[in-house]
Parts: sequence; structure tokens; C-alpha cells
Amino acid sequence: MRPGVDVDSRSAAAWEGVGVLFILGMGSLLHFLFAWSGNSPLAAPFAAVNESVWEHLKMAFWPAVAWALLERRPLRSRINNFALAKATGIILMPLLIMGLFYGYTAILGENVLFLDITTFVVAVCAGQYVSYKLLTGDERSPALNRIAPLVVVVVGVLFVVFTFSPPETALFRDSLTGGYGIPG
Repeated sequence: MRPGVDVDSRSAAAWEGVGVLFILGMGSLLHFLFAWSGNSPLAAPFAAVNESVWEHLKMAFWPAVAWALLERRPLRSRINNFALAKATGIILMPLLIMGLFYGYTAILGENVLFLDITTFVVAVCAGQYVSYKLLTGDERSPALNRIAPLVVVVVGVLFVVFTFSPPETALFRDSLTGGYGIPG
């Protein structure tokens, strides 16, 4: 813990709990935003533009980034490791979505909508929980707290670049059309 900081774990728990609801709600909206926007290129970096696994990762990533920005000011002086905690949670969510999705589809041989939704919920809850544990834990390396946001920025840039120019690999393949990137 930082000297002179009395960690406010109740506030951190409340913010992270509300964050779960925010991320799930906003992420669900992002699933449809691209179509609702008339396939706007302005919505494309943030919304799922097709039914690939990659595009669905945005549904957790961008709302988690937005939530971190919203909670930064009210929480920062009352907790530890803000940048590291939020970056870890934000990056963990898409990683868990991929791991759980590919894990269960390897076992079942197909994807199941209920399990896809459950995977999203579990990943968001886990990301927010890990964030909470880091927020309320002992202070970590100042260097990690400085580097962590850069990792989030790099991943955000990758979401933008790969929306418009995706590699032709399974992660980026639209499961409905077999295409890549923005349908067109």
C-alpha cells in the first residue's frame, strides 16, 4: 500500500461491480452498433463489423476502456495500482473470451449462443474481479503502472487496424460469410 493511502475497498468493489453491468450493457449494444449506424466507418473500430471472434472481443475491450476512464477520477486517490489494475482487467477479458470460446468449441465441435453469452459474462466478471484485487492490494511496481496503459493503447490500435485490414486467419473469419473485415 502507498504511504498515506487508506485503500477504500468498498468504493472499489462498488465501482467494479457497476462496471460489470456497464461493460455487459455497452458491449451488448456494440454487437449491433455497426449495423444500426448504417455500416458507418466511424462505428467500425468500436463495434463488431462481422461475426468473427476478433470482432466480438471489441464488445468487452472498448466498454472496459470507457469504464476505466469514467472511474479513474473518483477512485484513483483511494486505491492502489489504478493503471495496472485496469489494464490487466481490460486485457484479461478478450483473452478469456478467446480461451473459453475456443475451449468449449473444441470440445463440442460447434458454437452455442448461450455458451457464447456465458463466455462474455464470465470474462467481464473475471476481468473486473482481477482489477478489484489489484486496486485493493499492495502497491505494485511504479514501472508496471506506467507501462500498463501502453499495452491497452497498443491493443486498441490493433482493434482499429485489424478492423479495416484483418489477417486472413481463423480468428478474423466471419463465421456466417467466411469473409474478413467489413462486409462489402
